[in-house]
Amino acid sequence: MDVVLIIARILFAGIFINSGIMHLTKLDAMTGYATYKKVPAAKLSVIVSGLMILVGGLYIVFGVYADLGALLIAIFLLPTAFMMHAFWKEADATAKQNESIGFFKDLSLAGAALIIFVLVGSGADFGPSITGAFFNF
Repeated sequence: MDVVLIIARILFAGIFINSGIMHLTKLDAMTGYATYKKVPAAKLSVIVSGLMILVGGLYIVFGVYADLGALLIAIFLLPTAFMMHAFWKEADATAKQNESIGFFKDLSLAGAALIIFVLVGSGADFGPSITGAFFNF
């Protein structure tokens, strides 16, 4: 089961590591899109969110503070779902469907990140954690 957990961590975190790298290496394009979506302080938001998901993904992959990594990812995903994928504001049916898919994908991944957060906090062996002291009395 340890091998399955390692594979699962890599599969889950891969999208965030890649996206974090893209946030930082394609900063102008990402900032333009964030500005279009009316994200406040767009450039700073792109940098901070890119670092959050990159670090979060790496923490999960390497099993070092995976609980903190999962929490960073969940904190990124929840507002992102509402700010970047507001499907209820779309008039065009195709755009509405695409934004709806993005919205529910983000919510689903946030749920998975919170599951990782709770599992690590409950003693699942992901390596060192920040929450162990709070949850394991």
